[in-house]
Amino acid sequence: MQRTDPALLGLVVASLALGVYLVSNSDRGNFYNHFVWQAQAFIDGRAAIAYPVSEGPNVNAYFQDVMPVPGQPGRGWIPFPPLPALALVPLVLLAGLDADASLLAVLLGAVNVALAWRMALLLTTNRLAALLATVFFAFGTVHWYAAMLGSTWFLAHVVAVTFVIASISVALDGELRPRARSALAAGRGAVRGWLAWFEPRQFIAGLLLGIGALARLPVIFGAPFLLFVGAGGSYRARALSAGIGAVIPVLLLVGYNLATTGHLFHPAYQFLYEHEYLGYLPPAGCHEAFPRQLCEFLTINRDFAITDPRHVPLNALILLAWPPVIRPECGLELLAPSCSVVRPDPIGMSILLTSPAYLLAAPLLAAGWRRRLVAGAGLAVAAIALVNLMHFSQGWVQFGYRFSNDFLPFGMVLVTIAIARMGVRPLAVALVAVSVLVNAWGVYWGVRLGW
Repeated sequence: MQRTDPALLGLVVASLALGVYLVSNSDRGNFYNHFVWQAQAFIDGRAAIAYPVSEGPNVNAYFQDVMPVPGQPGRGWIPFPPLPALALVPLVLLAGLDADASLLAVLLGAVNVALAWRMALLLTTNRLAALLATVFFAFGTVHWYAAMLGSTWFLAHVVAVTFVIASISVALDGELRPRARSALAAGRGAVRGWLAWFEPRQFIAGLLLGIGALARLPVIFGAPFLLFVGAGGSYRARALSAGIGAVIPVLLLVGYNLATTGHLFHPAYQFLYEHEYLGYLPPAGCHEAFPRQLCEFLTINRDFAITDPRHVPLNALILLAWPPVIRPECGLELLAPSCSVVRPDPIGMSILLTSPAYLLAAPLLAAGWRRRLVAGAGLAVAAIALVNLMHFSQGWVQFGYRFSNDFLPFGMVLVTIAIARMGVRPLAVALVAVSVLVNAWGVYWGVRLGW
């Protein structure tokens, strides 16, 4: 494998992912295609979508996550950042509201696998370790579920992952090319002021991360990675260069919100918090595996802010410990929709159950936290996860924990280094294999149940 052209290997892995993602959900629909309607609105020269539309070949009156625009009957705002809609504009120009948003998710999902392979090769020279890590990314995480489904919320995740992996890769390129770094450092000797701290490649890394936030806002909290890793030669240079790049898309998003709604933060988020159905959450939707007292304590309280540390306990339970639905009365039946002994819970499932290969990162973090690369990736995962855990909703209906896509690229950095550090041993292979099997099971159920 070490002698095989890495570009060819990447093409093979990405092509495999493309085929699997396509076949996983061959009967793709556009049931939740908010971004298609948003793209059409942009083409028509406005920000608000036509809503609610209940007649004609394309309807959206059943949509969730839409706020009627005050004083504008027949118009609605969707709260999500606009990048996925912008990516869909060419398809909508060709096919109108019949454009297949889920196809874009499949195609970008395969691109993400190719980008993940290249990123893995920047982290290790062991191609077998890089390949195992890439297989984990492509088929052992909920990226598979998001890419094959491609409905509104999942498409946003896939688009964000594209730019986050690109950001990490640019930073790694700058980090791992000492000759180019030394040449730039020498050139800075003739430069004075803040320009002496400016590193163009780190600026691009920050810019790409900021663009990713135009699809999924929480990914911007992966910025600690760019403080620790990248071109620049010092924390100050990396932070300044990446910070300038990252803030540009964020300011554009703020300007977009102001121009379209008159608010710095999109008001549809608060509207959804006040009106969204939360009956699926504890205590009503509590899993039977947990004591009732715990469920009554860990409940969503709308008196809390939309993003509030007091949401963390319940959401952390979903992230780390939420089990599947167990029905012993179904005997050994595993795949029957009417009665199966085990199937995913639509509230979510612990990432330790759906992607146990993440556990490979634990000893790495314990032993290698002084390494800038490990510390940066670990802090990025922690920061993104914390921000998401403070949000009132963790996504529903879903397989696994879809918000983990936000920190997946940084998590893959840790998993790749961990596999390379320990070698491609039976434990690593087994954990990746179990991750793939569990996610295949989740994809099956998600499609079968119409999630």
